[in-house]
Amino acid sequence: MTVSSASSPVKERALRALGELPPFSPVLNRLIASLAHEDVSFAKLADLIEKDTVLAGNILRLVNSALYGLPGTINSIRHAVALLGITKLRNATLSMSVARMWNQVKTPPGWSMARFNLHSAGAAILADLIAQRLKVEYAEGAFAAGLFHDIGLLLVAVGLPEEYKQISILCQQDQKWKLEYELEVLGTTHTELSAEALAAWNLPQPIQMAVRYLDHPELDPSCQTHEIPLSRVLHAADNYVKAIGTSVSLFENDRGEARDVLEALSLGDSLPALLEEFENEFAAIKPYF
Repeated sequence: MTVSSASSPVKERALRALGELPPFSPVLNRLIASLAHEDVSFAKLADLIEKDTVLAGNILRLVNSALYGLPGTINSIRHAVALLGITKLRNATLSMSVARMWNQVKTPPGWSMARFNLHSAGAAILADLIAQRLKVEYAEGAFAAGLFHDIGLLLVAVGLPEEYKQISILCQQDQKWKLEYELEVLGTTHTELSAEALAAWNLPQPIQMAVRYLDHPELDPSCQTHEIPLSRVLHAADNYVKAIGTSVSLFENDRGEARDVLEALSLGDSLPALLEEFENEFAAIKPYF
C-alpha cells in the first residue's frame, strides 16, 4: 500500500475540523512554538505555567510523586525546572495541556477521549525513551511525534462523524483498525491527515514525516540515512502501547506481540530497563487523564 498525498473534498472537510478544536492556551502556544524552533523563553514558560493554577498544581503533584523521589517538597515550577530539566517538564506540561484541550471536544458515540489521551501519552513517553537510547534521526521530536500521531483520527471523528462510524463498523469485522478501510471510505488515511495538521501548526518536517509514515516506515525517505528514522521508533512505540491494552480502538490489544515490536529495534540489554522506566512514567501520568 502506498501513502496517498492527493487532495479530496473529504480530506478537506476533515482538515477544516482543525479549526473547530478549542484554541490553544498560552502555555500550549508557547510549547508549540518551542517545538517549531521559535525563540522561546523557558523562564516565561514557567511564569505561564504558574499562572495556570490547575496545570501548575498537576505538574507539582507529578514532580512530588514517588516517580521522581526528590528530597523535600517542590513548591514552585522554577524549582521543578532546576531539578528535572526543561525536557521532562516540557513533556509533562505538553501532555497535560493537550489532554485538557482535547477533553473539551465534542466527539461521536463510541469515541473515548480518555483512551485517546492515554494512548497518545503512552506512545509519546515510549518513543522518547527509545530515542534516548538509539541513534535516531531528530530524536528531540520523538515525544511530540508520539503525542500528536493520531490527531488525524480525532479530526475524522470530529469533522466526519458519519464516515468515522462507517470505518468503525468495517473494522469490527476484523477486530482491528485498518488503514485500508480509511482509504475505502475517506480516500486518505488518518496518518496523512495527522501529518497535514502538524504542518498547519508549523511543527518541524521530521515530526510530520514520522507521523505520515508511522504505519509504513519502510516507505519513509529518511530510511536512506545512517540513523534510525523517527517513523520506525514511532511505529514501535505506537504498536507496543496498543499491544499492552492502551489503544484508541477497543479491539486493538494483542499482548502476544508486545515485546516483538521493540526487540526489532535491537535495543538489546537495555530493553528491560527501558520498559521499567516506561511503566513508571506512564503509571505516574495516567491519573491526570
